[in-house]
Amino acid sequence: MNYLEELNAPQREAVTYTDGPMLIIAGPGSGKTRVLTYRIAYLMEQGLDPFSILSLTFTNKAAQEMRERITKIVGEQARSIFMGTFHSVFARILRVEAPRLGFPSNFTIYDTVDAKSVIKNIIKSQGLDEKVYKPNNVYYRISAAKNDLITAQQYANNPDLIGEDAASGKPKLSAIYSLYSQKCFENGAMDFDDLLLNFYRLLKLFPD
Repeated sequence: MNYLEELNAPQREAVTYTDGPMLIIAGPGSGKTRVLTYRIAYLMEQGLDPFSILSLTFTNKAAQEMRERITKIVGEQARSIFMGTFHSVFARILRVEAPRLGFPSNFTIYDTVDAKSVIKNIIKSQGLDEKVYKPNNVYYRISAAKNDLITAQQYANNPDLIGEDAASGKPKLSAIYSLYSQKCFENGAMDFDDLLLNFYRLLKLFPD
């Protein structure tokens, strides 16, 4: 296990700790990625099944680099690790589990352009002023809510959010969010933010 010799004492402690959950807090350039990579390799060397490891990253590049580093230590079994970005991993799981939420397994994933187009059509169909309800702004408002794990129904029942919209002169934002969610559901589609929100809903509703 020569790779352990590359680590300082706190890093080595984090890599070799196996007695339960652990939170690593460190600044930029402190070797967090190296620690996480070596920790996965170490756990596999201790006999942990790679199929039981889930590693989430913010970029595909980071995931690829981590897998390559782990492969150099433990070999080809590193390919069995469930590793990727939050969006890519959640999408893979939802492809199997989405029917539990009423979506087809082959659901469409809307990119930003698709999502804004649907929102723009909703604004038009509701006879709203596009200069007030700018599709870009509406999209980002909905996106922010989803990233806070707030569904359209929860949004509509949140007096603080409704008050903010009214104060900004856009009292129909909640209705647009609701119609947008309905349209996505009817079309068997999820946008990028839905991958996060619906995965959370899946775990919440079906903990098994």
